[in-house]
Amino acid sequence: MRPSSQLTLALIFMVGMAVAQPYNDPNFPKPTSGYGSDGNFTVAKLEYDHPYFSGETIEVFYPKEKAGKVPTIFFCHGYGGVNSLYINGMIQFLAKKGYALVYVPYPTTGVSIEERYDILREGFRHAARKYPQIIDTTKVGFMGHSFGGGAMFGVSHACFTQNNWGSEGRFLFSMAPWYSYQLTPEQLSSFPDNTKLLMHVYEEDVLNDHRMAIDIFNNINIAKEEKDYIYVQPDTINGTVYPAGHSLPGTYEVYDAMDYYAFYRLLDAMCDYVFNGNAEAKKTALGNGSAEQVTMPGNLKPLLQSDEPGPLFDQSFYEFPCDAILNPRRMFCGLTSTTDEKTSSTFIIYPNPARDHVTLSNLPSQNTTITITGILGRKIRTMHTEGKTTIDIDISDFRKGIYLVTVDGISKKMVVSHR
Repeated sequence: MRPSSQLTLALIFMVGMAVAQPYNDPNFPKPTSGYGSDGNFTVAKLEYDHPYFSGETIEVFYPKEKAGKVPTIFFCHGYGGVNSLYINGMIQFLAKKGYALVYVPYPTTGVSIEERYDILREGFRHAARKYPQIIDTTKVGFMGHSFGGGAMFGVSHACFTQNNWGSEGRFLFSMAPWYSYQLTPEQLSSFPDNTKLLMHVYEEDVLNDHRMAIDIFNNINIAKEEKDYIYVQPDTINGTVYPAGHSLPGTYEVYDAMDYYAFYRLLDAMCDYVFNGNAEAKKTALGNGSAEQVTMPGNLKPLLQSDEPGPLFDQSFYEFPCDAILNPRRMFCGLTSTTDEKTSSTFIIYPNPARDHVTLSNLPSQNTTITITGILGRKIRTMHTEGKTTIDIDISDFRKGIYLVTVDGISKKMVVSHR
Protein backbone atom coordinates (compact mmCIF):
# COMPACT_ATOMS: atom_id res chain seq x y z
CA MET A 1 0.00 0.00 0.00
CA ARG A 2 2.67 2.52 0.96
CA PRO A 3 6.41 2.12 1.48
CA SER A 4 7.77 1.65 4.97
CA SER A 5 9.19 4.48 7.01
CA GLN A 6 11.51 7.05 5.50
CA LEU A 7 14.11 9.56 6.50
CA THR A 8 17.64 10.33 7.40
CA LEU A 9 19.80 12.57 9.44
CA ALA A 10 16.79 14.78 9.55
CA LEU A 11 14.15 12.52 8.10
CA ILE A 12 11.92 12.34 5.11
CA PHE A 13 9.19 11.35 2.75
CA MET A 14 11.89 9.95 0.49
CA VAL A 15 10.83 7.68 -2.33
CA GLY A 16 10.82 7.34 -6.07
CA MET A 17 8.61 9.65 -8.04
CA ALA A 18 5.13 8.36 -8.64
CA VAL A 19 2.02 9.72 -10.28
CA ALA A 20 -0.75 10.16 -7.74
CA GLN A 21 -3.23 7.32 -7.75
CA PRO A 22 -6.92 7.35 -6.81
CA TYR A 23 -8.44 6.14 -3.57
CA ASN A 24 -8.02 2.37 -3.35
CA ASP A 25 -9.31 0.61 -0.25
CA PRO A 26 -11.12 -2.74 -0.53
CA ASN A 27 -12.68 -2.45 2.94
CA PHE A 28 -13.77 1.14 3.51
CA PRO A 29 -15.06 3.80 1.09
CA LYS A 30 -13.74 7.30 1.60
CA PRO A 31 -16.02 9.81 3.32
CA THR A 32 -18.70 11.27 1.05
CA SER A 33 -19.87 13.94 3.47
CA GLY A 34 -18.67 15.74 6.57
CA TYR A 35 -15.06 16.11 7.61
CA GLY A 36 -12.66 14.16 5.44
CA SER A 37 -14.85 14.31 2.34
CA ASP A 38 -13.44 15.90 -0.80
CA GLY A 39 -14.21 19.53 -1.64
CA ASN A 40 -15.44 20.89 -4.95
CA PHE A 41 -12.87 23.54 -5.90
CA THR A 42 -10.42 23.11 -8.78
CA VAL A 43 -6.78 23.01 -7.71
CA ALA A 44 -4.59 25.69 -9.30
CA LYS A 45 -0.87 26.27 -8.86
CA LEU A 46 1.56 29.17 -9.08
CA GLU A 47 5.31 28.58 -8.98
CA TYR A 48 8.47 30.62 -9.34
CA ASP A 49 12.22 30.22 -9.01
CA HIS A 50 13.27 29.65 -5.43
CA PRO A 51 15.25 32.74 -4.35
CA TYR A 52 17.17 30.81 -1.67
CA PHE A 53 17.63 27.36 -3.28
CA SER A 54 19.00 27.41 -6.82
CA GLY A 55 17.32 25.04 -9.27
CA GLU A 56 14.16 24.58 -7.20
CA THR A 57 10.80 26.33 -7.20
CA ILE A 58 8.44 27.62 -4.54
CA GLU A 59 4.86 26.46 -5.18
CA VAL A 60 1.54 27.90 -4.07
CA PHE A 61 -1.53 25.69 -4.51
CA TYR A 62 -4.96 27.28 -4.15
CA PRO A 63 -8.69 26.90 -5.00
CA LYS A 64 -9.14 28.34 -8.49
CA GLU A 65 -12.78 29.43 -8.19
CA LYS A 66 -12.53 31.05 -4.76
CA ALA A 67 -12.37 34.83 -4.94
CA GLY A 68 -9.98 36.80 -2.78
CA LYS A 69 -7.27 35.65 -0.40
CA VAL A 70 -7.79 32.38 1.48
CA PRO A 71 -6.53 30.81 4.72
CA THR A 72 -3.13 29.28 4.04
CA ILE A 73 -1.14 26.28 5.26
CA PHE A 74 2.66 26.47 5.22
CA PHE A 75 4.14 23.00 4.92
CA CYS A 76 7.60 22.04 6.25
CA HIS A 77 8.62 18.92 4.36
CA GLY A 78 10.70 16.00 5.60
CA TYR A 79 14.42 15.68 4.96
CA GLY A 80 15.00 15.02 1.27
CA GLY A 81 11.38 15.60 0.29
CA VAL A 82 12.04 18.58 -1.99
CA ASN A 83 9.29 17.56 -4.44
CA SER A 84 5.72 18.46 -3.47
CA LEU A 85 4.57 15.22 -5.09
CA TYR A 86 5.36 13.54 -1.78
CA ILE A 87 2.30 15.21 -0.22
CA ASN A 88 0.21 15.51 -3.37
CA GLY A 89 -2.83 13.95 -1.73
CA MET A 90 -2.88 16.47 1.10
CA ILE A 91 -2.30 19.37 -1.29
CA GLN A 92 -5.21 18.30 -3.48
CA PHE A 93 -7.46 17.77 -0.47
CA LEU A 94 -6.78 21.17 1.09
CA ALA A 95 -7.07 23.20 -2.12
CA LYS A 96 -10.31 21.46 -3.08
CA LYS A 97 -11.63 22.43 0.35
CA GLY A 98 -10.89 26.10 -0.25
CA TYR A 99 -7.47 26.61 1.35
CA ALA A 100 -4.04 27.48 -0.05
CA LEU A 101 -0.80 25.58 0.65
CA VAL A 102 2.75 26.92 0.30
CA TYR A 103 5.53 24.43 -0.42
CA VAL A 104 9.11 25.61 0.09
CA PRO A 105 11.94 23.13 -0.59
CA TYR A 106 15.19 23.33 1.37
CA PRO A 107 18.56 21.68 0.54
CA THR A 108 19.33 18.21 1.83
CA THR A 109 23.10 18.60 1.78
CA GLY A 110 25.65 21.39 1.83
CA VAL A 111 23.89 23.47 4.47
CA SER A 112 23.49 23.36 8.23
CA ILE A 113 20.29 22.54 10.08
CA GLU A 114 20.01 26.21 11.03
CA GLU A 115 20.30 27.23 7.37
CA ARG A 116 17.50 24.84 6.41
CA TYR A 117 15.27 26.55 8.96
CA ASP A 118 16.22 29.97 7.58
CA ILE A 119 15.43 28.87 4.01
CA LEU A 120 12.04 27.50 5.06
CA ARG A 121 11.07 30.59 7.04
CA GLU A 122 12.25 33.12 4.48
CA GLY A 123 10.74 31.11 1.64
CA PHE A 124 7.34 31.23 3.33
CA ARG A 125 7.67 34.97 3.91
CA HIS A 126 8.73 35.54 0.31
CA ALA A 127 5.70 33.64 -1.05
CA ALA A 128 3.37 35.63 1.21
CA ARG A 129 4.81 38.90 -0.11
CA LYS A 130 4.66 37.73 -3.73
CA TYR A 131 1.06 36.50 -3.66
CA PRO A 132 -0.88 38.69 -1.18
CA GLN A 133 -3.97 38.33 -3.39
CA ILE A 134 -4.08 34.60 -2.53
CA ILE A 135 -2.33 34.10 0.81
CA ASP A 136 -4.23 35.33 3.86
CA THR A 137 -1.58 35.62 6.57
CA THR A 138 -4.20 36.48 9.20
CA LYS A 139 -5.43 32.85 9.06
CA VAL A 140 -2.60 30.34 8.86
CA GLY A 141 -1.63 26.80 9.71
CA PHE A 142 1.88 25.38 9.93
CA MET A 143 2.30 21.69 9.20
CA GLY A 144 5.37 19.51 9.07
CA HIS A 145 6.54 15.93 8.87
CA SER A 146 9.70 14.45 10.42
CA PHE A 147 12.49 17.04 10.04
CA GLY A 148 9.76 19.51 9.10
CA GLY A 149 7.63 18.34 12.02
CA GLY A 150 10.34 19.55 14.38
CA ALA A 151 11.29 22.61 12.32
CA MET A 152 7.77 23.98 12.08
CA PHE A 153 7.74 25.11 15.72
CA GLY A 154 10.69 27.48 15.47
CA VAL A 155 9.69 28.61 11.98
CA SER A 156 6.07 29.29 12.94
CA HIS A 157 6.98 31.04 16.18
CA ALA A 158 9.07 33.55 14.21
CA CYS A 159 6.23 34.21 11.75
CA PHE A 160 3.64 34.45 14.52
CA THR A 161 5.59 36.82 16.76
CA GLN A 162 7.61 38.84 14.24
CA ASN A 163 5.03 39.11 11.44
CA ASN A 164 1.79 38.63 13.42
CA TRP A 165 0.69 35.85 11.09
CA GLY A 166 -2.42 34.10 12.32
CA SER A 167 -3.92 37.04 14.18
CA GLU A 168 -7.40 35.77 13.24
CA GLY A 169 -6.64 32.06 13.53
CA ARG A 170 -3.55 29.84 13.72
CA PHE A 171 -2.83 26.15 14.20
CA LEU A 172 0.09 23.72 14.30
CA PHE A 173 -0.06 20.14 12.98
CA SER A 174 3.14 18.17 13.58
CA MET A 175 3.66 14.61 12.35
CA ALA A 176 6.39 12.28 13.68
CA PRO A 177 8.68 15.23 14.53
CA TRP A 178 12.47 15.07 14.54
CA TYR A 179 14.58 17.33 16.78
CA SER A 180 13.54 20.99 17.14
CA TYR A 181 16.12 23.74 16.67
CA GLN A 182 15.73 27.53 16.88
CA LEU A 183 13.27 26.97 19.72
CA THR A 184 14.31 28.13 23.18
CA PRO A 185 12.28 27.23 26.29
CA GLU A 186 11.15 30.86 26.39
CA GLN A 187 9.90 30.71 22.80
CA LEU A 188 8.13 27.39 23.37
CA SER A 189 6.30 28.97 26.30
CA SER A 190 5.33 32.11 24.37
CA PHE A 191 3.19 31.04 21.43
CA PRO A 192 0.25 33.41 20.86
CA ASP A 193 -2.88 32.68 22.86
CA ASN A 194 -5.00 31.61 19.88
CA THR A 195 -2.61 28.83 18.74
CA LYS A 196 -4.04 25.29 18.46
CA LEU A 197 -2.02 22.07 18.16
CA LEU A 198 -2.44 18.56 16.80
CA MET A 199 0.49 16.22 17.41
CA HIS A 200 0.48 13.00 15.34
CA VAL A 201 2.73 10.01 16.13
CA TYR A 202 2.72 6.51 14.63
CA GLU A 203 3.10 3.21 16.44
CA GLU A 204 5.37 1.60 13.84
CA ASP A 205 7.68 4.60 13.46
CA VAL A 206 11.16 3.24 14.23
CA LEU A 207 12.97 6.43 13.26
CA ASN A 208 11.84 9.32 15.46
CA ASP A 209 11.51 8.77 19.18
CA HIS A 210 8.03 9.80 20.33
CA ARG A 211 9.68 11.59 23.24
CA MET A 212 10.46 14.50 20.90
CA ALA A 213 6.75 14.94 20.21
CA ILE A 214 5.90 14.46 23.89
CA ASP A 215 8.45 17.10 24.95
CA ILE A 216 6.97 19.74 22.65
CA PHE A 217 3.39 18.78 23.46
CA ASN A 218 3.94 18.95 27.22
CA ASN A 219 5.95 22.17 27.27
CA ILE A 220 4.25 24.37 24.69
CA ASN A 221 2.01 27.02 26.29
CA ILE A 222 -1.25 25.80 24.74
CA ALA A 223 -4.14 24.89 27.01
CA LYS A 224 -5.12 21.21 27.12
CA GLU A 225 -8.50 21.93 25.57
CA GLU A 226 -6.76 23.47 22.53
CA LYS A 227 -4.23 20.72 21.84
CA ASP A 228 -4.38 16.95 21.33
CA TYR A 229 -1.75 14.22 21.07
CA ILE A 230 -2.90 11.54 18.62
CA TYR A 231 -1.39 8.06 18.47
CA VAL A 232 -2.16 6.15 15.25
CA GLN A 233 -2.31 2.35 15.45
CA PRO A 234 -1.66 -0.11 12.61
CA ASP A 235 -4.17 -2.79 11.71
CA THR A 236 -4.92 -5.57 9.24
CA ILE A 237 -8.46 -6.02 7.92
CA ASN A 238 -9.41 -8.88 5.59
CA GLY A 239 -5.80 -9.29 4.55
CA THR A 240 -5.25 -5.59 3.80
CA VAL A 241 -2.47 -4.07 5.87
CA TYR A 242 -2.94 -0.57 7.26
CA PRO A 243 0.53 0.41 8.48
CA ALA A 244 1.27 3.23 10.91
CA GLY A 245 4.93 3.87 10.16
CA HIS A 246 7.06 6.93 9.67
CA SER A 247 5.88 7.59 6.12
CA LEU A 248 2.22 8.01 7.13
CA PRO A 249 0.49 9.81 5.56
CA GLY A 250 2.04 8.57 2.32
CA THR A 251 -0.41 10.07 -0.09
CA TYR A 252 1.85 10.46 -3.06
CA GLU A 253 0.87 6.95 -4.11
CA VAL A 254 -2.31 5.10 -3.10
CA TYR A 255 -4.88 6.65 -0.75
CA ASP A 256 -6.81 4.56 1.75
CA ALA A 257 -8.80 4.82 4.97
CA MET A 258 -5.72 5.71 7.03
CA ASP A 259 -5.18 8.83 4.92
CA TYR A 260 -8.77 10.00 4.87
CA TYR A 261 -9.94 9.06 8.36
CA ALA A 262 -6.80 9.29 10.53
CA PHE A 263 -5.39 12.38 8.81
CA TYR A 264 -7.57 14.36 6.35
CA ARG A 265 -10.64 14.16 8.60
CA LEU A 266 -8.88 15.80 11.56
CA LEU A 267 -7.09 18.33 9.36
CA ASP A 268 -10.36 19.29 7.66
CA ALA A 269 -12.04 19.86 11.02
CA MET A 270 -9.07 21.81 12.36
CA CYS A 271 -9.24 24.22 9.41
CA ASP A 272 -12.98 24.69 9.92
CA TYR A 273 -12.55 25.28 13.66
CA VAL A 274 -9.61 27.68 13.41
CA PHE A 275 -10.36 29.53 10.17
CA ASN A 276 -14.16 29.58 10.22
CA GLY A 277 -14.83 29.58 13.95
CA ASN A 278 -17.05 26.49 13.79
CA ALA A 279 -17.28 25.24 17.39
CA GLU A 280 -18.78 21.91 16.27
CA ALA A 281 -15.61 21.18 14.30
CA LYS A 282 -13.63 21.10 17.54
CA LYS A 283 -15.27 17.78 18.47
CA THR A 284 -13.40 16.19 15.58
CA ALA A 285 -10.23 18.28 15.46
CA LEU A 286 -9.56 18.66 19.20
CA GLY A 287 -12.17 16.41 20.73
CA ASN A 288 -10.08 15.24 23.68
CA GLY A 289 -10.77 11.63 22.71
CA SER A 290 -14.38 12.13 21.66
CA ALA A 291 -16.08 9.56 19.46
CA GLU A 292 -16.14 12.09 16.62
CA GLN A 293 -12.37 12.39 16.86
CA VAL A 294 -11.02 8.88 17.45
CA THR A 295 -13.54 6.59 15.69
CA MET A 296 -12.21 4.98 12.54
CA PRO A 297 -14.44 3.29 9.93
CA GLY A 298 -15.76 -0.20 10.56
CA ASN A 299 -13.50 -2.25 12.79
CA LEU A 300 -10.27 -0.36 12.18
CA LYS A 301 -8.44 0.33 15.43
CA PRO A 302 -9.40 3.76 16.80
CA LEU A 303 -7.04 6.68 17.16
CA LEU A 304 -5.70 7.09 20.69
CA GLN A 305 -5.74 10.54 22.26
CA SER A 306 -3.93 11.68 25.39
CA ASP A 307 -3.48 14.90 27.37
CA GLU A 308 -0.57 13.34 29.27
CA PRO A 309 1.24 11.17 26.71
CA GLY A 310 4.06 8.84 27.62
CA PRO A 311 6.46 6.76 25.50
CA LEU A 312 5.59 3.12 24.86
CA PHE A 313 9.04 1.99 23.68
CA ASP A 314 12.57 2.35 24.96
CA GLN A 315 14.82 4.82 23.18
CA SER A 316 16.86 1.97 21.71
CA PHE A 317 13.79 1.18 19.57
CA TYR A 318 14.41 4.33 17.50
CA GLU A 319 17.03 5.38 14.98
CA PHE A 320 16.92 8.91 16.44
CA PRO A 321 16.44 8.75 20.23
CA CYS A 322 15.34 11.82 22.12
CA ASP A 323 18.46 12.12 24.26
CA ALA A 324 20.89 11.96 21.31
CA ILE A 325 23.64 14.54 21.16
CA LEU A 326 21.99 15.98 18.02
CA ASN A 327 18.91 17.03 19.98
CA PRO A 328 19.27 20.55 21.43
CA ARG A 329 16.32 19.76 23.74
CA ARG A 330 17.67 16.43 24.99
CA MET A 331 17.60 17.71 28.57
CA PHE A 332 13.78 17.79 28.31
CA CYS A 333 13.34 14.12 27.42
CA GLY A 334 12.23 13.31 30.96
CA LEU A 335 14.63 10.39 31.37
CA THR A 336 16.57 9.20 34.41
CA SER A 337 19.65 8.32 32.36
CA THR A 338 21.33 9.47 29.20
CA THR A 339 22.70 7.59 26.22
CA ASP A 340 24.67 10.52 24.81
CA GLU A 341 27.96 8.66 25.07
CA LYS A 342 26.55 5.66 23.26
CA THR A 343 24.81 7.83 20.68
CA SER A 344 27.88 9.89 19.94
CA SER A 345 29.81 6.75 19.04
CA THR A 346 27.04 5.16 16.97
CA PHE A 347 26.99 5.68 13.23
CA ILE A 348 24.01 7.12 11.34
CA ILE A 349 22.56 5.88 8.02
CA TYR A 350 20.75 8.29 5.73
CA PRO A 351 18.60 8.45 3.77
CA ASN A 352 16.86 5.34 5.04
CA PRO A 353 15.02 4.05 3.02
CA ALA A 354 17.37 4.90 0.18
CA ARG A 355 17.29 4.55 -3.58
CA ASP A 356 20.63 5.12 -5.33
CA HIS A 357 23.08 6.09 -2.63
CA VAL A 358 23.39 6.09 1.13
CA THR A 359 25.57 8.08 3.52
CA LEU A 360 27.13 6.74 6.72
CA SER A 361 28.09 9.46 9.17
CA ASN A 362 29.41 9.66 12.73
CA LEU A 363 31.90 6.88 11.92
CA PRO A 364 34.95 6.26 14.14
CA SER A 365 37.95 8.44 13.26
CA GLN A 366 40.24 5.42 12.98
CA ASN A 367 40.28 3.08 9.98
CA THR A 368 37.20 0.85 10.32
CA THR A 369 35.63 -1.91 8.26
CA ILE A 370 32.08 -1.54 6.97
CA THR A 371 30.22 -4.71 6.06
CA ILE A 372 26.87 -4.86 4.26
CA THR A 373 25.00 -8.14 4.33
CA GLY A 374 21.62 -9.34 3.16
CA ILE A 375 18.95 -9.99 5.74
CA LEU A 376 19.74 -13.72 5.54
CA GLY A 377 23.44 -13.16 6.17
CA ARG A 378 24.92 -13.16 2.65
CA LYS A 379 27.81 -10.69 2.46
CA ILE A 380 27.12 -8.06 -0.21
CA ARG A 381 29.98 -5.59 0.20
CA THR A 382 32.97 -4.83 2.44
CA MET A 383 34.91 -1.55 2.53
CA HIS A 384 37.29 0.41 4.73
CA THR A 385 36.72 3.94 6.01
CA GLU A 386 40.40 4.92 5.97
CA GLY A 387 39.71 7.25 8.87
CA LYS A 388 36.85 9.11 7.19
CA THR A 389 33.95 9.84 9.55
CA THR A 390 31.44 10.23 6.69
CA ILE A 391 31.22 7.98 3.63
CA ASP A 392 28.85 7.94 0.63
CA ILE A 393 28.05 4.50 -0.79
CA ASP A 394 26.61 3.79 -4.23
CA ILE A 395 23.78 1.25 -3.86
CA SER A 396 22.23 1.73 -7.29
CA ASP A 397 22.84 -1.96 -8.09
CA PHE A 398 21.21 -3.22 -4.88
CA ARG A 399 17.88 -4.97 -5.11
CA LYS A 400 14.90 -3.69 -3.17
CA GLY A 401 14.97 -5.08 0.36
CA ILE A 402 16.43 -4.91 3.85
CA TYR A 403 20.17 -5.07 4.50
CA LEU A 404 22.36 -4.98 7.59
CA VAL A 405 25.18 -2.44 7.80
CA THR A 406 27.80 -3.35 10.42
CA VAL A 407 30.46 -1.02 11.83
CA ASP A 408 32.61 -2.02 14.82
CA GLY A 409 30.20 -4.77 15.79
CA ILE A 410 27.15 -2.52 15.69
CA SER A 411 24.57 -3.45 13.03
CA LYS A 412 21.74 -1.30 11.71
CA LYS A 413 19.03 -1.98 9.17
CA MET A 414 19.19 -0.25 5.79
CA VAL A 415 16.12 -0.31 3.55
CA VAL A 416 16.59 -0.05 -0.22
CA SER A 417 13.33 1.13 -1.77
CA HIS A 418 12.05 0.48 -5.28
CA ARG A 419 13.34 2.71 -8.06
